[in-house]
Amino acid sequence: MKASLFITCVADAMYTNVGKSAVKVLRKLGVELDFPKRQTCCGQPGYNSGYHEETKRSAKHMIEVFQDSEHVIFLSGSCAAMVRETYIDLLKDEPEWQQRAIDLANRTYEFSEFIVKVLKVTDLGAELKATATYHHSCHMTRSLKVVDEPVQLLANVKGLEFIELPFKGDCCGFGGTFSIKMPDISMAMVQEKTEHVDETAAEILVGSDMACILNIQGRMSRNGQKVRTMHVAEVLAEGCGLI
Repeated sequence: MKASLFITCVADAMYTNVGKSAVKVLRKLGVELDFPKRQTCCGQPGYNSGYHEETKRSAKHMIEVFQDSEHVIFLSGSCAAMVRETYIDLLKDEPEWQQRAIDLANRTYEFSEFIVKVLKVTDLGAELKATATYHHSCHMTRSLKVVDEPVQLLANVKGLEFIELPFKGDCCGFGGTFSIKMPDISMAMVQEKTEHVDETAAEILVGSDMACILNIQGRMSRNGQKVRTMHVAEVLAEGCGLI
C-alpha cells in the first residue's frame, strides 16, 4: 500500500522525532511511504485569523501537491480536519476546486486512524513499561470523530498501563491563534488540564496533536511536573524498538 506523509509545521519545526517515528512505524507495517517536498502549511493559522482568500491559495497548493497520492497521512488531527472539512467549504464557490478538495478529503487520514481503519491493525506487538494517559484534542474528536483509534493502539502496548484522563473532552486552551488572542483564558484552561494530568499520576502524557502537547508540556514544565510527553507514533516506535 502506498501513502504520502504530511508532516505538519509543529512536528517539522519542533518535534522532528515524531515524523521519524511515524515513518518507521508505517514502514514496519508495510506502507510504501513518500514525502512530497513541496508540501507547506495547511493554511489553518491564516484561515483562523480571517485571511480566507490567502488560505485558498494554500489549499489549492496542497491539493496539487497531494493530487497523485493514494492516501495522505497526517500527524495532526487538527491539520487533517482542515483538509477534510474546511477546504471543501472554503472552495465552495469554485466547483472544480471544491471537487478536487473532496477527492483529497476522501484520501486524508490521521495517523492512528489510518493504522486502525485502513491497515486494520490495532496491535503492533509493541512493549513499553510505564503508566500513561491520553489527551483527546478538539479537532480530532469533534471534527474527525477519531476517538477510539489512538486508545486502541495504546491499549495493545504490552506493559503500558493506561489511565483515562479526567474531563478528557476539555480543550487544552491552545486553539492556535486563540492562545495568542486570549492568553489569560488559554492559560487558565491549560492549567486545569495539567491538574487533571497530575490526578492520573501517569508517567507519560500521550497525544495526537503536537500543538496541544506543546502547550500542555510547556505548562507542566512551568509547574514543575515531571511528566514525559509523547505522540502516539513515538510510543509505538519506541515500543517496537524502532528508535
